[in-house]
Amino acid sequence: MNASVRANGWLTAVAWRRLLRDRPIVPLMGLLAILVLVIELADPGIVSPEWTGVIVRASVPLAILAGCQTLTMLTGGIDLSVAAIGSMAGFVTATLVHSPGGVAEGIVVALAAAALAGLLTGIGVGVFRVHPLIMTLGMSFVVLGLSNVWQLQMVQTGAGVPDSLRWIGSSTLAQVVPYNLLVFIPLTLLILLGLRRTGYGRLLYAIGDNPIAARLSGTRAWQVLIVLYVISAVMAAIAGLLISGLTNTASVSLVDTSLLPAVAAAVIGGTSILGGRGGFGGTIVGALILTVLTALLTVLGLPEPTRQVVFGSIIVIVAAAYTRVTGES
Repeated sequence: MNASVRANGWLTAVAWRRLLRDRPIVPLMGLLAILVLVIELADPGIVSPEWTGVIVRASVPLAILAGCQTLTMLTGGIDLSVAAIGSMAGFVTATLVHSPGGVAEGIVVALAAAALAGLLTGIGVGVFRVHPLIMTLGMSFVVLGLSNVWQLQMVQTGAGVPDSLRWIGSSTLAQVVPYNLLVFIPLTLLILLGLRRTGYGRLLYAIGDNPIAARLSGTRAWQVLIVLYVISAVMAAIAGLLISGLTNTASVSLVDTSLLPAVAAAVIGGTSILGGRGGFGGTIVGALILTVLTALLTVLGLPEPTRQVVFGSIIVIVAAAYTRVTGES
């Protein structure tokens, strides 16, 4: 009898809670498979290698933005400035296409501006102890305002997206493998290895899990947070460049609609909003889930406001579920 119970232990509620807590990527992959099956049933024949390529291409910028949220959430924070920074990066690069340095100069300027914004945010959060929610929200308005000033200075309401960004953002190999993976795969490896194999990654978990113990152990949290928000801002700028290339659009509000899905992808991926738990692997699957869900809502003919309601509901429900799981464990 005991052996039978042990053999079927995976069927128990406790086992499922433990799985959801320790390895959320397993049930997430199951959910992703179910969504793919549902969209195939809703529109027979839609699932194909080409469709898979489109889904992966669309999910890459979202996964990078969600990675910003994952890293900051690990410390118990959040970054609401990623949308403004991403939009700024795409717009600034487009406006500098015809500069002496061309596209390369535009990208360098955009990444430098993003790093500066992240540095100021990190100083506010780490040194002056402004709550991340308030600091990043305020920085998003600052970046948006400066982007509008730049737009007026350049005397243009929009700009042409460089061919190189359109290629990396929207082109695919054999209509299946998106070229934006050339950016995403190295970045993913850096994040995964950085979180699990470096002292800095362990410090992020330590600060989020028990900031008092981390401080008593000699950790200089303010330095960790400054570097963190610089990294987050640069990642947001990279995502903004990819979105600009994907949509062939450059505007100061381009990435705004991706902010809520980015937070949702991080939460779905198992990153705790309270800090100390999570990882980028689950976030990537979360981004894929939301991209497939968006495709499903499109097939069903539901409008954009409905999608926002769905994403907001997902954040609340999943966050509550994870909180309950970890609280009962």
